[in-house]
Amino acid sequence: QVQLVESGGGLVQAGGSLRLSCAESGLIFRRYKMGWFRQVPGKEREFVAGITWTGGNTAYADSVKGRFTISRDIAKNTVYLQMNSLKPEDTADYYCAADHVSGRTYLDTDPGMYDVWGQGTQVTVSS
Repeated sequence: QVQLVESGGGLVQAGGSLRLSCAESGLIFRRYKMGWFRQVPGKEREFVAGITWTGGNTAYADSVKGRFTISRDIAKNTVYLQMNSLKPEDTADYYCAADHVSGRTYLDTDPGMYDVWGQGTQVTVSS
């Protein structure tokens, strides 16, 4: 069974940094891309950043461009999200997701294009 486990969330002051990690385990035949999404109560889950697994192409939401960086370690089956210059509006539950089935090697911002999800990690940015 494929599983994603996130870590690295927490409480940080505005302007600070956090690094999220997401490790995937299980029997994996193919992985097209991985992404980070976030959600606050009462709102839809939104795309934050994504990376294609083979080519390493990346994409970011406009709200995090220049502040967040997504990267991957192929050997460790792990994706990271380095978050700098954090703002209170970045406060959310952050979810890691992986796409093994779409066959689409380009990045998707639609959560429906990802078939496996982590349990989420909370990020709180105080002002």
